[in-house]
This record gives sequence, C-alpha cells and structure tokens, in this order.
Amino acid sequence: MPPVFPMLTVLSMFYYMCLRRRARTATRGEMNSRRAIESNTRALPINVEIVQYAKEVLDFSSHYGSENSMSYTMWNLAGIPNVYPSSGDFTQTAVFRTYGTWWDRCPSARLPFKRTPSTFCSQDYVELAFEEPVYPTAVHILETYHPGAVVRILACSANPYSQNPPAEVRWEILWSEAPTKVNGPQARQFTPCIKQINFPTNLIRLEVNSSLLDYYTELDAVVLHGVKERPVLSLKTSMIDMNDLDEDEDEEKFGCGMDTLNKQFSIVTLREWPTNGYFDKLPYELIQLILSHLTVPDLCRLAQTCKLLYQHCCDPLQYIHLSLQPYWARINDTSLEYLQSRCTLIQWLNLSWTGNRGAISVSGFSRFLKVCGSELVRLELSCGHFLNETCLEVITEMCPNLQELNLSSCDKIPPQAFNHIAKVGSLKRLILYRTKVEQTALLSILNFCSELQHLSLGSCVMIEDYDLIASMMGAKCKKLRSLDLWRCKNITESGIAELASGCQLLEELDLGWCPTLQSSTGCFTNLARKLPNLQKLFLTANRSVCDTDIEELAANCTHLRQLDILGTRMVSPASLRKLLESCKDLSLLDVSFCSQIDNRVVLELNANFPNVFIKKSFTQ
Repeated sequence: MPPVFPMLTVLSMFYYMCLRRRARTATRGEMNSRRAIESNTRALPINVEIVQYAKEVLDFSSHYGSENSMSYTMWNLAGIPNVYPSSGDFTQTAVFRTYGTWWDRCPSARLPFKRTPSTFCSQDYVELAFEEPVYPTAVHILETYHPGAVVRILACSANPYSQNPPAEVRWEILWSEAPTKVNGPQARQFTPCIKQINFPTNLIRLEVNSSLLDYYTELDAVVLHGVKERPVLSLKTSMIDMNDLDEDEDEEKFGCGMDTLNKQFSIVTLREWPTNGYFDKLPYELIQLILSHLTVPDLCRLAQTCKLLYQHCCDPLQYIHLSLQPYWARINDTSLEYLQSRCTLIQWLNLSWTGNRGAISVSGFSRFLKVCGSELVRLELSCGHFLNETCLEVITEMCPNLQELNLSSCDKIPPQAFNHIAKVGSLKRLILYRTKVEQTALLSILNFCSELQHLSLGSCVMIEDYDLIASMMGAKCKKLRSLDLWRCKNITESGIAELASGCQLLEELDLGWCPTLQSSTGCFTNLARKLPNLQKLFLTANRSVCDTDIEELAANCTHLRQLDILGTRMVSPASLRKLLESCKDLSLLDVSFCSQIDNRVVLELNANFPNVFIKKSFTQ
C-alpha cells in the first residue's frame, strides 16, 4: 500500500520549516549578525559628546493644533523645553490628532490592511532636524502628559541642510518596541537604549502609537546626544557564533529584509530543486490560502525556494490588497517597477508615508498606476509629498473604479490640482485633512461626487466660506455618513442648518474648534433634532454648549457613542446624568476643562455608569 500523507502532516511540515527558520533567527537575538556585533560593543571615549535640541520640525503626519497657531502643534518640539518637568495639559506642547481606540470604533473607521507585519504598529510620526550631524549616543524624549506613545526612533543619513543631497537616503532604526501601557499621566524623560549606527545624522524621526493611552500624549522636546567622529568599537567576538555569520551572509544574499526588496522582486533565476516536495499534492487554492498569511518580504523569500512556490508567490491574486506603508523607508521607483506584474489585479493599495525625499518620482508613480490602476478601489497616499497635479490627474484617469482616496497631510499638492478629483464620480470616501484644497475645487468635487459617504476636511485652511460648502453638501451629498470639519474657522448656524436638513444619514460629525458656532443660535439643538442617527459628535472647545443642547441630544440621539464637549462652561452634572441614562451605547464622554464638572462629579458618574469612559483633563 503506498504511503499516505494526510493534509495536516503536509501543513505541519510547512509551518515547522517556517518556525525553524524563525527560531534560528531568534537565537541570534532577533537581529542579523551586524546588529549582534553592535549590541556587544562599547564605544571608547575618544570624542566629546555634543548635546542639542531639535532645531526644526521638518514633517509630521498630524497634530491637534491649528495650521495658523502654535498651540498643541508639532512645531513646539523645536527648541528647548517649554513645560518639562511639569505635568499636565499644556498648549505649548506637541500633540497628535488621536489617542486610544475611539477612532477605530466610529462610522468613519477604515478596515485594516491584511499582511501588515506585527512589528509595524506606528500610527503617526514627526521628523526633527538638528544643527550638527553626529553619531547618536542617546536620544531623550521629554513627555509631559500621558507618556508611552513612542514606539520607534529612526535616524536618516540625509542632511536636511546640505546643498548636495546624497545619492542614497538610508534610514536606520535606533530603537523599536511594541506599545506599552504607562501607569499614570505624569511627565517623564524617556531615554531608550539605542543602537549604534555607521553614519552621522542630524535627522531623527519619532513614530508613535497612542492606542493604549487614556488621553492625548504631549511631547515637549527631543534631545540628541552624539559625537562627531565615529566611535572606535571594541568587539567581544567570543559572544558571536561564526555559524550565525554564515547564515546571515546567506540571508543578505537572498534578501532577508526590505533593504533588498528590489533584488527579491527582480530575481528570476531559481535554485534547482529535484521536486517541489509535497506541495505538488496540495490543491492550488489551499497553497494560495496558506501564502495569504505571509508578509511581502516573506513572499519574496519563499519565491526563491522552488518553481511551484515561485508561481504562487508571483500570482496577482496574492496582491489584491497591498500595504507598502510598513516599508516606507525602502520603497522607491524600482520597487514599484518590480511590483507591476504582480499587481495587475490590485484593489487596495497603501502607499502612505512612502516616496519622500525623491524615493518615488512622478513618472515612476504614473507608470505604476497606468499598469495597475484599473481595478483600484482604495488608494491610501497619506503624507505622500511627491504627489503633484500630474499624479492626481493620472489617478483620476487610470483608476475609474476608485471609491476611497486618502490624501491626508499631502500639503505639497497645489490647490488647483484638486479639481481633477471631481472626475472620479464613484468616490465614497475622501480624506483631505491638512491639504491646500480651495473652495472652487471642493465645490466641484461635491457637485460631481454625489456618492460620498465619508468626507474629511479637517484643518483645510484655504476654504473661504464653509457655509457655502455645507449648503452644497446638503444639496448633493445625501448619502454622507461621516463629516470632519475640525478647526474650520467660519461655518455658522446657517451652514449647520443646511447640512442637517440635507444630510440626515449623518452618523459622525466633528465640529471641534469651530469658534463661529454659538449655542444661542439654536444650531446644536437643530443638529440633535435633525440627525437622530448620530453616533459620534465632537463639539470640542465650544464654550457655548449648554444644558439645553445636552438634553436635546439625550432626547433625540439615543444611539450616541462618543461625545466631546471639552471646554464648555455651561453644562451641569444634571444634564450629563440625563444624557448617560438615555444614551445606553455611550462609551466616550470628554468633559475636560468643563468648569461645572469637577473631579467629584466625574467619580460619581463613573461609579453610576461604569461602561462609559469619562475623561477629565487637568493642568498643573
């Protein structure tokens, strides 16, 4: 009787090989031999250490503050500390836009991309320039409120002040760790143990993940310690296994990391294997399912094992959803070129954070979309500073099925370029946070994109008349479910009335820091009566919100889940109790700086409504 190989046995063998490979890597301290050598070295004291604060904030993904102010903006990270060692909520600090998991629990939340490496958890970033390039010996981060968001620190080989940009821009991770919960919101100096690098740097990048925080993290300053000359290393070679060096050389040869991604994509010569092992006996669909759990670098590695797996790893069905954001530092024109043949069926593409400092050219991006854009439904381009009018024109021409477009913080796109978006009538989600979109272009988009369900216009400072925009939304965007008008400076009760009358399917509305809205005009009571499906309402920093508004919400918006009334002086504990009793699904209530809601009231409400997170911020 011929031998029988049960399916579980074959799968077990496959996973055993993967686990064995991973275990061999882990025995080397989860790093390659070069990192292992560096982790067992010590610098000899031949240089005087230079200590410097950030000179300039070069780039960032989001901030809580306004584009025309310094309060709560990333620009506060430049220079000496403003607040530290004090703790509390201070306007002179740098604050990112979100915290916790609340933004993942609202109607505008986007589905995550599969295949995102578990080691990549960054949500936001900020890049800082320093005066002198140094070999870093320490990085101090002064956190003044709810610390613990920083998950990665990187250094760049490019000098932002040099007149001669390098041929190759390298990024090295100095330190990385999964998000951790820090007990207490008090200030601290965070000084992780960083890795030594082999080039001087004066460009440092912090990446953060605020998902475990109870409130916004606040950063005050960053201090870079370093020496001008490369430290002399004293190697403890006895701690290095020479077999590890051989294996790592093999990994470098066949591309174990994203730094050799282009080589992985381009390899066409495979090792000669006598057979494909037992994979010949598996159904094609089952192999595809197994491989769908691998990351992009893993697919590249596996493609070099045998011809059968090469065919599977290059199958366009493996690239229906592709996120290149975790590999932003390595993606360039060559990467996109090698990916073209694999992405002919791609529907979701995430290029957020990629392409900056010349890594992706307009022509390289255009060539890729001309080959791979026909089936695209979702395109994420957050912080893509290489984008210009030509890129938007190519998107609208090559992506006829596009439904979701994210241009968040693409602040280099010229205002006139946004007119092209109006050609994509199928759009259902459009994110224009911190862009230079102007009123004329936005009116055209709203007129022709009547299928819009989610629209973000937060911090779009070049729009002159938000009442006119709101009127157009009410007339044309009847399917709108979420709308972000964070920090729009000129919307009034007239625009709110038009919006509420025309967009009655709204479930999420952010009117935070909109100073021209006054409760005395009845705008908030009108919202509550016209929008019964509201689940999230942010009225942040509107000091006119009063008991009448809260009681109208309690009576009409019983599905409410998140409410932010930070800063109001007119809301009493009694109206909050009515709201909490009526809105059984309420999970977030921010009453920070509400003068009538003291800590005693918060403790009482927490005791009576334990399922609601009631936030009361403070300043010392």
